[in-house]
Amino acid sequence: MRVKRSAALVAAAALAVTVLTACGSGDDEADGPSITVYNAQHKELLEDLAPKFTEETGIEVKLRNGSDFELANQLVQEGSASPADVFLTENSPAMSLVESKGLFSTLDPTTLAQVPAEFQPKSGAWMGFAGRSTVLVYNKKMLPESELPTSLMDLAEPQWKGRISFSPTGADFQAIVSAVLELKGEAATKAWLEGLKANGTVYQGNNIVMNSVNGGEIEAGVIYHYYWYRDQKEAGENSSDSALHFFGNQDPGAFLSISGAGVLKSSDKQANAEKFVAYLTSTAGQQELAKSYALEYPLNPEASLGDDVKPLSELDPPVVDVSSLNGPKVISMMQDIGFL
Repeated sequence: MRVKRSAALVAAAALAVTVLTACGSGDDEADGPSITVYNAQHKELLEDLAPKFTEETGIEVKLRNGSDFELANQLVQEGSASPADVFLTENSPAMSLVESKGLFSTLDPTTLAQVPAEFQPKSGAWMGFAGRSTVLVYNKKMLPESELPTSLMDLAEPQWKGRISFSPTGADFQAIVSAVLELKGEAATKAWLEGLKANGTVYQGNNIVMNSVNGGEIEAGVIYHYYWYRDQKEAGENSSDSALHFFGNQDPGAFLSISGAGVLKSSDKQANAEKFVAYLTSTAGQQELAKSYALEYPLNPEASLGDDVKPLSELDPPVVDVSSLNGPKVISMMQDIGFL
């Protein structure tokens, strides 16, 4: 069903997202080729990358922006009737949910070859295009390096009571919990979450966690690397009194969360959708990602962030099957604990 332009604009304003539908064969093709992307990655990042893809291919990218599981659950509900051609996420558990319902096409081997195998499921149903390292941000005046934890799991110990913070309602922290679940098992994850609840201060958003640590409200917080590096690049106003601790040693605290990209099986624009995923993971697309404001890690080995960010090659993340991270189970566990 086609949606009139005026109605679409009203709906977009009401929802504060860009909602653009493309149902049926040949929809909007009179104005040139286009694809519809359900985008749970940062809106600003895709608004930077999509026009570059359009310049190169002539294919317009229409974005519908939302959160990981908001859009993943919508895709599951829509099934074969979805207007989406491509799905992008911030973190991989939402990709696994959509894959488990059989909604992705298998990507072309030449596209998959652009990114190392550890950043994609063995099925080839989707692939990673950006990475975000788990880190501990800490206040340099309050927490000496000699007292930094050796493992993320240590933060559940009694000595960390009142000293640690995190943002459990976001997909970022939920992805970290999914890695703990995969690596340590359900019993250990439950005990860890209970310890964090007893010890920690909850904030709404990773930037607020970082700001609170930098301002001296709390000693340390669990975030992804790019929040701190981005603030450093802009001015350092919210990060000047803090530093990052990279856990390494394949600890759960060194988890590298993968942003995923996949083509919907129901799409009638498979070739153009595949071109978009291929561009995102190509050397050119990945270098554009590296140059963007995001400061997330490009996964194509031919692209890099530059000297100001700790190189991907120097991280020592745990080995995690990206398709095994269980988002629904994590949400259920966090609801039981009282985080959600």
